[in-house]
Amino acid sequence: MTKIMLVEDDNSLREIYSIRLTAEGYAIVSAGDGEEALAVAVKERPDLIISDVMMPKISGFDMLDILRSTPETQNIKVIMMTALSSEDQRERGESLGADRYLVKSQVGIEDVVNAVHDVLGDRDGASDMTTAGGQGSVAAPTEAAPVVPIVDAAQEVPVVSATPGVAEPEAPLGSMDTTSSTTDTVGANDLTAGLGGAQ
Repeated sequence: MTKIMLVEDDNSLREIYSIRLTAEGYAIVSAGDGEEALAVAVKERPDLIISDVMMPKISGFDMLDILRSTPETQNIKVIMMTALSSEDQRERGESLGADRYLVKSQVGIEDVVNAVHDVLGDRDGASDMTTAGGQGSVAAPTEAAPVVPIVDAAQEVPVVSATPGVAEPEAPLGSMDTTSSTTDTVGANDLTAGLGGAQ
């Protein structure tokens, strides 16, 4: 089974990614910062790492630089996810060897799923994954796919309903309760419940 490591210091975002990618058939391991990610990468040898850039201890850029300089991890594919949208930051990520650089405010969770399939070259399913030698472009999300903005926890964003015609309340992503849902708070499990079948 294809293994993906999620490197994200925001627990709510990490859970959302994990649930959605598990639904795609991937095995998921995770780390809360760049330092932990380096140790897990050597131990678990994931096929792909999805990493935040701004993290405690070791930044995503520094982590990527070390990964590419280490024989055991230099060929692991890496998607960088960040709130930094400047062109020089994108160029830095690409120069360090990122396979894809996504700006959180500009993509939804289905865009992330599409980027994962694209980088891994496994459009026919995670269980049939074959290693792709080159980089491709990000495939556009399907029209039916719901768009859930992925942002830093401190930002307030509207949550787009996964059910057509049913409006969801607006709530800060950082206020998500991962165990329950009320009329004022959108739980991470509720947010992803409608996404499990969208592939």
